[in-house]
Amino acid sequence: MNTTVQMDIRPMPEISGWQEFLRQGEGYLKTASGGYARRRKIFTPEILYNLVAMAIEKFAMAALMRHGALPYNHTMADLVEAMDALFPDAIDELREGLLALDRYQEICALDSYSIRPPSMEEVPAMLELARRLKQLLDDVDRHRSTGNA
Repeated sequence: MNTTVQMDIRPMPEISGWQEFLRQGEGYLKTASGGYARRRKIFTPEILYNLVAMAIEKFAMAALMRHGALPYNHTMADLVEAMDALFPDAIDELREGLLALDRYQEICALDSYSIRPPSMEEVPAMLELARRLKQLLDDVDRHRSTGNA
């Protein structure tokens, strides 16, 4: 019995609304960056983590939708898997940092539900991760638009 599966990897048409996801991601990152820089009490490490995670999710969704793809789910693991499938090897340097974000809030399974708030010292690396993902996805789009895919 032959169990070989063939996948059609032709470019897919973009999914409408990706620009809004991009704008939202930029807004979340701007808010998180400003909140961290100003050190206002309302911007706790947990709130900053959630803003950064939302920015990363929005950036990933914008990139995937721009290229006609969607993730299985919106966990960091699923977003990384979808980006790996669409942009092979592009997020290698960011993979571990992205996957680590899921460890702060493991809330998908009721029997293993846990939340571990990050420390303020962990926030700068999260902000940098979001900036690097945004830049990488911009670079991938620029590279593909010049026909070098």
